[in-house]
Amino acid sequence: RYPLTTTSVQIEQFFSPMKTCVETALSDVHVPEKLLSGVNVLKVNTNGKIQPRILTLSVDKCTIFITASKVKNGRLGGGSLILKPVLRKVRSLGGIDTTEEPENSELMIDIGSVDRIQRGQNTLRFEIARRTSDKSCRSPSSKRQSKQLEPNKSFSIIFRGERTLDLMTLPEDDRDEILDAIDNVISTYQAAKVNACNDVLLLRYIWLDVDKDHSNTINLEELGKILNRINFKISKKDLNSLYIKFGRNIGLDKSKRKVGLSFKQCVTFLHMIKRDTWQVKPVNEIWNQLFGEYRSTGELRTKISAEMFLKKFLHDKQGQHEVTIDVVRGVFRQLNQLEVADVNSKVSRQEENYIDKNHFEAYLLSKENDIFDPLREEFNEKSMMEPISHYWINSSHNTYLVGDQLQSYSSVEMYMNALYRGCRCLEIDIWDGGDKNDPDPVPIVYHGHTMTTKIPFIDIIKSIKVFLNFHPNTYPIILSLENHCSLPYQEAMADQLTNTLGTSLFVPDEDILNGELPSPESLKGMVVLKGRRLTEVEEEEFNFDENDSVQTEEGSLLRSDRKVYVKTAPQLARLTLLHSTPYKKWKKSILNPAHYMHSFSENSISRLCRRHKSTDWIVYNQKHMSRTFPSGKRVDSSNYNPVQAWATGCQLVALNFQTPDPPLRINDGRFRENGGCGYVLKPEELLQDSDPEQFYPGPAQLYVRVLSGSCLPKPKGQKKGECIDSYVKVALFDVSTKNEKAVMDCHTTNIVNDNGFFPIWRNAEFHFTVQNQSVAMLQLTVWDKDVGKPHDFIASAAIPISCLREGYRSVQLFDSNNTRSGPFDFAVLLVEIKFERTLLEI
Repeated sequence: RYPLTTTSVQIEQFFSPMKTCVETALSDVHVPEKLLSGVNVLKVNTNGKIQPRILTLSVDKCTIFITASKVKNGRLGGGSLILKPVLRKVRSLGGIDTTEEPENSELMIDIGSVDRIQRGQNTLRFEIARRTSDKSCRSPSSKRQSKQLEPNKSFSIIFRGERTLDLMTLPEDDRDEILDAIDNVISTYQAAKVNACNDVLLLRYIWLDVDKDHSNTINLEELGKILNRINFKISKKDLNSLYIKFGRNIGLDKSKRKVGLSFKQCVTFLHMIKRDTWQVKPVNEIWNQLFGEYRSTGELRTKISAEMFLKKFLHDKQGQHEVTIDVVRGVFRQLNQLEVADVNSKVSRQEENYIDKNHFEAYLLSKENDIFDPLREEFNEKSMMEPISHYWINSSHNTYLVGDQLQSYSSVEMYMNALYRGCRCLEIDIWDGGDKNDPDPVPIVYHGHTMTTKIPFIDIIKSIKVFLNFHPNTYPIILSLENHCSLPYQEAMADQLTNTLGTSLFVPDEDILNGELPSPESLKGMVVLKGRRLTEVEEEEFNFDENDSVQTEEGSLLRSDRKVYVKTAPQLARLTLLHSTPYKKWKKSILNPAHYMHSFSENSISRLCRRHKSTDWIVYNQKHMSRTFPSGKRVDSSNYNPVQAWATGCQLVALNFQTPDPPLRINDGRFRENGGCGYVLKPEELLQDSDPEQFYPGPAQLYVRVLSGSCLPKPKGQKKGECIDSYVKVALFDVSTKNEKAVMDCHTTNIVNDNGFFPIWRNAEFHFTVQNQSVAMLQLTVWDKDVGKPHDFIASAAIPISCLREGYRSVQLFDSNNTRSGPFDFAVLLVEIKFERTLLEI
């Protein structure tokens, strides 16, 4: 079953020098010596308490340690106690675990798991720490903790999507010097990892977890743990037999086999398992189909030339006719320098005009070959000059909530998460707050008339300012102010906005108000307010269906369809650009100034699209703005399908960012376009002055064949658990051109049991009819089948049909937080895409 034929000579030729390309690159990065020996810091626990800890960067710069004592060679205090990672519990829908962490809890974070470093105190743990300190400020310990909560010394390491490590440096240490060094290490790793294949990176990522004794070798027992970690199930008997055969083939005697395999030998072992499977690998089928299994001389084809790759693969199969031979030669140079387990290569590193099958497979699974058109994914600065009404804008609903709509936490952390996820329209529900001891009004944010927790409005504005300070070229951040405050509190809001944001706050003048809406480029680095400009207006989001009312446990309504009159403070009104008004008739709405806008619940979307009324809405949205939001019934913070609202030209299609469901993943895919800046120019047919339906392309036929997967992790990236039983759901989210309703067509592959390392799916070809090519989205989601309980989400990718590339393509998969860090950095699908476009005759 596994004919292992590798020799020790071939092994030594592979992976020279001993270090991986990542480790070699990191070795050249300068970091302060104190960071390598350990820096004293303060760590904020989930319950808000502060503990002294030591922050250490490993000598190879691949791992960050947070420990109670010094780390030497991966051990605490240089003794026999081996470091054991203890991770923060993952946030649930209803909130976050805030139980006290053990005093001796230790943490290690692989550098590949780090998403970003945040300066300041913009996480839930810091909020709980401040709240704890404020409530019990009379005790000496709380006074001491209050003094320790210094924002200029605080920072958070965000890793594996949503986990946070919240720390503070001591007065004698320079926070920014430490963070600049870690940032440099992270950026170097990101640049270097493109020189290694996923198998090498995956093993490097898990090596330290498995090599507990730090012997730099993996014995038979540890090898079994590696195979379970990468989701490849094999019996102990078969593994033992394979291990002995492999060891003998590479010249290891019994005593050396007992010691174990080195890193390079282990990579080769994993490669052999994948290469010598009894199944026919897709790369072999593709290779034989495109280039032929045998050469004209009758010899087995072991390599292909750049000319053959260009003609038969890129031009004929992939449809990339713009690619030239010079580009291909550059690709070949990169591929031949790639760190890949290539033990039987017939191509020397000097033969830059050829690649073998292993390097061809590496290309198939690479980002270079991604299904998402890189030209559409790149940021296009020239597209940012039109009025903001011409864009889809990444938008969130009730941004402050961690979980459900009734009793979850409210947190500033959610604003930071949304901003880093690409969201550029944030919602804030503001109410009168504070207590009788407060000398000034304290506007607070929470979901009114519920048991959700409350946070100060000013904390949110400060966090946005911090984000802008570090990202000054951010395209405009729109704050959707749901204002429930009395006049004194609104005046306080206006003061807090102007004093905190300063010149970053956009204040419209009469020329702006009397003309078309400004462009994203003209508003770069600015905060724009959406609210009310009049002193007495109807409540903005009043047009709810009767069914939208939600009864809380106290018997009060979260929403109602009655009209509520709220006076607006002039100080706040003058700061507002986007003025919310109630919808009555499109003919009347179109005559309003461009800065007037409407908001609609999700139930209103379908109603307004009936009988082709969406044409009026599309025309309205060419010069004005519209916002849609989830029904009040969605107390679980679930989401609605955003595609129908996009099809009407709605710019602000607000979703619950705390819920990683299919609609949010579709949203992630939509705004992957244009560099993830949060603004995507709407298609031409939604911007035409005449009837938009004249410009819609006709239906198209889409064929998707799911071939294989690579390096698929366990659910939530867990380290332990059984090997996954993987399958893929392929779904098309579209809008019918006949009745303008949202439609969804879904198909599922067969289940591949006990294999996430290299699952191969057979007969997984699916056909879809795409009706609206401009807004339709293709979503591929990997699941793990569980017996007797709901199946576990693994990873997914969503691609706008307008950004789809044909041919054999890789699908780079994302976790539930829309990140590819940690074990998700290597997760890929291989698919075949065929697309037959047709145009309507006019």
